Amino acid sequence: MTDQRRRLGQAGEQLAAQKLSAYGYQILERNWRYGRRGEIDLVAQDGECLVIVEVRTRRGRRFGTAEESVTPRKQAQLQTLTEAYYMQSGWDGPVRIDVVAVSLSPQGDLIEINHIKNAV
Repeated sequence: MTDQRRRLGQAGEQLAAQKLSAYGYQILERNWRYGRRGEIDLVAQDGECLVIVEVRTRRGRRFGTAEESVTPRKQAQLQTLTEAYYMQSGWDGPVRIDVVAVSLSPQGDLIEINHIKNAV
């Protein structure tokens, strides 16, 4: 991953965390890794529900929207990571997987943040 893509992703994750926090979510973890199997961008709590959050950030729409970038393969990976986190954390309540899509202009200005609950 290039430094530019990494910075774009980090900026999107920061914006997503700020939006979720503003809506009362508690951010529990950022960039939780499960070995080489992948990473969960954000783990949050919404009331009694554990929320696994996939953040997708796009600058411009040349390659489609941020929402469109969550492929079936990525959805399957998110389900695997969610199960692993659930087992390791000892969480004993409901769990859901959300997507936060961050759209930026080609210049990097925020256009939209779209929070999709139960996306996977």
